Amino acid sequence: HERLVNDEISRNREESNLNARQVREELNQSVHSFNESILARMTEIANLQRNQLDIFATQLNSLTKTNDQKLEQLRRTVEERLLLMQQDNGRKLDQMRATVDERLNATLEQRLGESFKLVSERLEAVYKGLGEMQTLASGVGDLKKVLTNVKTRGIWGEIQLGNLLEQILTPEQYATNVLTKAGSNDRVEFAVKLPARDGQDSIIWLPIDAKFPIEDYERLIAAQDQANLPRIEELGKSLENRIKLEGKTIRDKYIDPPHTTDFGILFLPVEGLYAEVLRRPGLCEILQREYKVVITGPTTLAALLNSLQMGFRTLAIEKRSSEVWSLLSAVKTEFGKFVEVLEKTQKKLREASSTIETATRKSRTITRKLKNVQTLPVHEAALLLNQGFESED
Repeated sequence: HERLVNDEISRNREESNLNARQVREELNQSVHSFNESILARMTEIANLQRNQLDIFATQLNSLTKTNDQKLEQLRRTVEERLLLMQQDNGRKLDQMRATVDERLNATLEQRLGESFKLVSERLEAVYKGLGEMQTLASGVGDLKKVLTNVKTRGIWGEIQLGNLLEQILTPEQYATNVLTKAGSNDRVEFAVKLPARDGQDSIIWLPIDAKFPIEDYERLIAAQDQANLPRIEELGKSLENRIKLEGKTIRDKYIDPPHTTDFGILFLPVEGLYAEVLRRPGLCEILQREYKVVITGPTTLAALLNSLQMGFRTLAIEKRSSEVWSLLSAVKTEFGKFVEVLEKTQKKLREASSTIETATRKSRTITRKLKNVQTLPVHEAALLLNQGFESED
């Protein structure tokens, strides 16, 4: 039995070896076939890739040649266009240069002509101005001659003062060359008429005198221009003394209450001189307190005269106030009579209104009574009424 088993095992081993040998042979054959198939496939793929590369190289060469041709054509076209643009730009630049040159020449000629004309006009104006300056210098010289002459200088101040009074006041409100002081023959240049306080038609005078100490003022201005302080102080004192002297003269010659006001006016015809007098410390107060004189310049005198004019108007209104009240009383009386007439008229109107209302009621009654009467056409009624009127006639 053991021998049978061993024999069986030996046969199985031989069969297994035989089967394994067959399997190996089949496997080797399959591997060999697979290798040959792979090699053939790879060879085919390589040939296909080589053909594709050859085709790509051919197409690339063709594309390169085409691009080179197109680039060359584009370069030539661009060069031609650039050349045409350069030529066209050159022509346009020449035209613009010619136009600009022409306009510049025309503008330059026009501007030069205008400039020469303007220069000529200015030179003519300068020559004219020089002539006017010479005339002005001559006038200034004449004015200086006038101002250096005491009499003509005084006349100039009087003329300016008279012009101010004439412009602001009426001729009835002031007088010239007035004897304001009793027992004196000194006449003041101008005096303003003021109403007296007694309520009557009597007046008192406000004396106004013009003074023009030009020498003292000019010397002071010259010293101020030279910044000479000692000289300025000295000439300032001299001007103060001159103004005080003029104030004393006005007080002594022209102020005489109650025929005049208790103060007078010293008129300085130049604003600069008036400002210099105001600038002197305490000078105006001394003139008002000791000499009863008020300093004025052209502007301040005009303001003072305007205020006096307003006062005159107020006085005129006060004088006419009694007449106004009498007129109002008469108007009140007549208005009372007018009210009576209105009341009578109203009464008559009421009576007429009552009569009209009565007639209206009666007409409504007649209309109701005639309600059942036949109404004729309009033209027949008119014809019938006309016949009735004719028969009555």
